Amino acid sequence: MLRARIIPSLLVRQSGLVKTRKFADEKYVGDPINAVRIFNEKEVDELIVSDIDATTEGCEPNYEMIARLAAECRMPLCYGGGITSVEQAKRIMGLGVEKVALSAAAVRRPGLVSQIAEQVGTQSVVVVLDVKKKFLGGYRIHIRNGTVDTKLDPAIFAREMEQRGAGEIVVNSIDHDGMMQGYDLVLASQVRDAVGLPMTILGGAGSYDHMREAAIRLGTIGLGAGSLFIFKGKYRAVLINYPGAEERAMIQRAVAR
Repeated sequence: MLRARIIPSLLVRQSGLVKTRKFADEKYVGDPINAVRIFNEKEVDELIVSDIDATTEGCEPNYEMIARLAAECRMPLCYGGGITSVEQAKRIMGLGVEKVALSAAAVRRPGLVSQIAEQVGTQSVVVVLDVKKKFLGGYRIHIRNGTVDTKLDPAIFAREMEQRGAGEIVVNSIDHDGMMQGYDLVLASQVRDAVGLPMTILGGAGSYDHMREAAIRLGTIGLGAGSLFIFKGKYRAVLINYPGAEERAMIQRAVAR
């Protein structure tokens, strides 16, 4: 039986680990290398690292930081941030990264997804959709850390990305980001119904029950979270954590139903 992947998502700014709420209210939470070491010990399924400076500032990916993360990481690593060319994607994968993630670049140059997939393989290309809910209903993809409305419908665009060779879709709810009150399962269901690709959801997980609910509703998907795996308690003390065997089994039983 296929099982849901439980995936920590780390945000990096200026080589430091940060966490946001609704893509704002940023809080510094430590060194990403230390977080990776702890996640290694906890036998994490997979890890997503996103450099939130690279695209907005028009910078090259920080290859030195990526190399350090990849060398430390003992689980599959997905990196996103600042990737705008096939050459950059190949260089990053040459450092030991298993997947590269595109967001703004996929919106602005959809053909880049096909070009990278042809060079590194479909299974290594992830497209990240950062999504906000419209005031009168419906959803739109936003880029540049949520500041630019692309007017694109996430389900329709996800289908296009599948046709262009993406191997996975990550659906990230900006409205739910860091709020720890549950995933946007309506959004996730719309994209899930539109594509046959592996999908990971992000934004809003505040408990393992939220993950279990998502697994019941959506089946075998990636269950991503940031705050849940970084903070502890109502005062949001920084404590890197991950579900134990019993908690993981609870989520897996939900998928099996």
